[in-house]
Amino acid sequence: MLMTRERRPTIRTLRGWAIHVLQEAGAIRECEEHGWMQDRADPHARERAFDIARGDPPAGVTRDAAEAEVRDVLNSIGDTCPECPPD
Repeated sequence: MLMTRERRPTIRTLRGWAIHVLQEAGAIRECEEHGWMQDRADPHARERAFDIARGDPPAGVTRDAAEAEVRDVLNSIGDTCPECPPD
């Protein structure tokens, strides 16, 4: 049986690619009400995202640069939505 790999959508920027990878791995989610990205603080999902970045970086980007971009995006995202009221 012929197995094909699902092709990822074209991403215009390296940051956009990193956000997509983090969402795909389940490391971040979008606030349903306001659309802000939120860190889920799941170490296993983060590791999956880094594995994806190392194993399948965008064309023309080194593994190290892809991993660094995922790390930079993670470091720029908080765990709460700035527009949602505190619990």
